[in-house]
Amino acid sequence: KPYQKNRLMVFFNPQVDRLGAGYNVIQSEIAIGSGGILGKGFLNGSQNKLNILPERATDFAFSVLAEEWGLLGVMVVLALYILLFYRLISLMISSEDLKSYLIMAMIASIIFTNFMINMLMVLGLAPVTGLPLPFFSYGGSSMITNLALIGLANNVYRRRTIML
Repeated sequence: KPYQKNRLMVFFNPQVDRLGAGYNVIQSEIAIGSGGILGKGFLNGSQNKLNILPERATDFAFSVLAEEWGLLGVMVVLALYILLFYRLISLMISSEDLKSYLIMAMIASIIFTNFMINMLMVLGLAPVTGLPLPFFSYGGSSMITNLALIGLANNVYRRRTIML
């Protein structure tokens, strides 16, 4: 079908349809690139302030962060995600039984997959799917699900036996 072909063409080259299907990715890349090292300042990003970047509170929240806080803000947020993944993986490895191990593996993989899909989408390396960035983007059901997963991980951690 023509619209499917157009979406595929836009995925490989967003410039094909700059004002249509490729608009979101192009504006996201502009926002990320214009942030520089220190960014433009809180609520001073032109893509955000002028409502140019679509879905800036959900799908492209990371683009707004990169524009307003720059590379420094991006590095801080990435460090927090790396810390979260490190902690989840270390809890998974230290699990004493198979059930706890599988629960922690599931939690880590769900959050990591959502994170990676959103990052790739914002950078134009994956098609725009509408998947929010975990713990960062606006989205009620996504936030509740992610918080429930962290609560489950906390429960697995709390119920482990401490070996001295």
